[in-house]
Order: sequence, then C-alpha cells, then structure tokens
Amino acid sequence: MQVEAKLEAQLIGAGLPVIAVDRLTTGYHREPVLEEISFAVPRGALVGVIGPNGGGKSTLFRAIVGLLKPWQGRVLVGGRPARPNPDITYVPQTDMVDWAFPVTVWDVVMMGRYPRLGFLRRPGTRDRELVEWALEQVRMQDYRHKPIGALSGGQRQRVFLARALAQEPSILLFDEPVSGVDAPTQHFIFELLERLCAEGRTALVASHDLSCVAQRFSQVLLLNRRMFGFGPPERVFTEELLNRTFDTHLLLLRYGDRVIVVESPEDGTNAC
Repeated sequence: MQVEAKLEAQLIGAGLPVIAVDRLTTGYHREPVLEEISFAVPRGALVGVIGPNGGGKSTLFRAIVGLLKPWQGRVLVGGRPARPNPDITYVPQTDMVDWAFPVTVWDVVMMGRYPRLGFLRRPGTRDRELVEWALEQVRMQDYRHKPIGALSGGQRQRVFLARALAQEPSILLFDEPVSGVDAPTQHFIFELLERLCAEGRTALVASHDLSCVAQRFSQVLLLNRRMFGFGPPERVFTEELLNRTFDTHLLLLRYGDRVIVVESPEDGTNAC
C-alpha cells in the first residue's frame, strides 16, 4: 500500500502521465530481468534511461510497447495497460538489423506508416507526403532511392529516426540511438529529440553517454534490474547513485552548468 500511495502521489504531482510503471517485475524464461520498477513520465519529457549492459533497458522498452507482459505490477500508457499501438514507436539497436536486405531508404521510412494503414490498405498520397516530410526532418531526402545497406552508420540511424517520425507517434522509445555514429550525427539526433519533446511528444532514450544525458535530458532513470533513481539530472546524477547503478566507481565533474561523468582512475572498467 505504501508503494501504491507513493506512485499515486507521483502521478498527481506530474499530472496525468503518458507512461506509468507500477511495481513492474518481468523477464524471460522464468528469470527476472526487472524487479519492482515504479516511475511515471509526464508528457513532453525527454528521459534518459541509464544503466549497464544487461541491466534491463531493452526489456523495459519491450514492456512499455506491450511486447512483454508484466509478471507482477503493471505498465500503463495513456492510463491503459500497455499494448502494441501506433501511438508508440520503438527503435531498437541498429546491430539487430539485417543490412543486406534489399530495400531503399524510402521503403524503410514507408514501413513507419504500416501501423497506421491497417489490414491490406495501400499507402496513399498523405502517407507518401509524411514519408517525404520525415526524410526532410532528418536531412536524408537526397538519399531516398539509396539501398539502406549502402549508407554509413550515422545515415542509417537517421533513416530509422525518419521511419519513427513517419508513424506519427506521441511516444518514442530509442535503444542506443547514437551508438557507433559520429559526433555531428550525435549532436543532430539529440537536438531533434529535444525539439520533438518541446512540441509535446515524449521520448525515452537508452544511452551510455552519461555526460550528454546530464546536460540535455529533462529526466533520468537509473536502471540495473532495479531502479536506483528517477528524476531531473541535477538530483539523480550523484556519485552515490551512479556507483550503485553501475557497480563501479564513477566521478562527477561540474563546470558551471556542464556535468561530465568519468570513470575513476582507480577503476579500469568503462561504464560509458
């Protein structure tokens, strides 16, 4: 009852959240990956989901999308139990994609329209216009006829962002969207996400770039099977909470408004 009261107070304080996770426990093959996770995300938030590999970030996204059922607790999206629907788009890590598959950039972005088209409906004028608009948003309109496998890593990531935008979602989930891309592309992607959230969309982004999350994101979720913190970066990004999350020793360096997270010289691991 204490947990329920705490979550209820959080929901009231944030207004009706677009995502509410209440005591979620779930996993695979009877092995739990997430245990007793509770947080609420307000509309328009840009949330960084931070934690080590294997800590449950992708599992959380699958539960929010409705692809993985809770064992205990619940996940509410827009006040209703999570289920696949076109208002939510999930962009997985790009290393899960078969780049040899013979499709063009235009084909990939048009796939974002399929959840809106319904059974056996063919794309119409508006669908093609939305694909063109999405390509313009990520500055890939000149590559529309290129095979997806011929693009660089940063270009491919932009195409998958365009596919997500073409779906017209209100909630976007991104799993490591800047992994393996160059610095200009990272900057572009985060600027685009900031703009989308300022327009009223909500985004959850799994990222290993702790310093960038500290500087750009409105909320941070610290996750390693359990939740170690949730809230604004200035409150959640503490050495104590980060060290508990990553089970290693990290240092926070603050220069005015900038926060830089580095590994301790005493620790040879790389948590970022």
